[in-house]
Amino acid sequence: WMDRSDETVRQAAFEFWRNTNRRDKGGVWQSTWLGVPTIQNPLDVWVTQEILHALKPDFVVETGTHRGGSAALWATLLDQINPHGRVITIDINARSVPSAESSGVQRRVDFLVGSSTDPDIVAEVARRVAGKSVVVILDSAHKAAHVRAELEAYAHLVPVGSYVIVQDTGIGEPAYGMGGPADAVRDFLSTTDDFEVDLSRQPYGVTNNAKGFLRRVR
Repeated sequence: WMDRSDETVRQAAFEFWRNTNRRDKGGVWQSTWLGVPTIQNPLDVWVTQEILHALKPDFVVETGTHRGGSAALWATLLDQINPHGRVITIDINARSVPSAESSGVQRRVDFLVGSSTDPDIVAEVARRVAGKSVVVILDSAHKAAHVRAELEAYAHLVPVGSYVIVQDTGIGEPAYGMGGPADAVRDFLSTTDDFEVDLSRQPYGVTNNAKGFLRRVR
């Protein structure tokens, strides 16, 4: 989880990450924003806030609404950063929408119900963000094939200098026994020179998105 040579530091960072992500221990699984479940690493939220403040995007496109806490969080930030900014959040489960609306920031959030890789959903997102500045956050189904399809669908919407943030890249490491976001990122980067991993976005060492902050460079 840390791109540093000190193995003791790396192990300490991993233990911190593991403990904050264990469902039986609470941690990120009990995190909320404005009372709505969020499931976000607060260190990654801080970094994402810095990205949003620097870029002042017109849209944040999020895949994986869950209960809506993260959409409420990005909308709250946009309220301070870009008076016209909006969040488009996508989830296959329609029950995600009501709890997010209760946060009071629904005026900045557009909820799309369906698979993030459904061609109709992808086309609708592209239509809404055409000609605008965009940051994309991928946090839906974490299997490699799905994340890879999301990257193919949404990465081109991001302008040069902006980001696709691939969350939970730890899923897919050998200990988990399945391909995950990290595998999708590796495959994606092997096919394009338009994006690079921005390691400067991992300043705290502990992150759920290791090598997942992808900046468009051309």
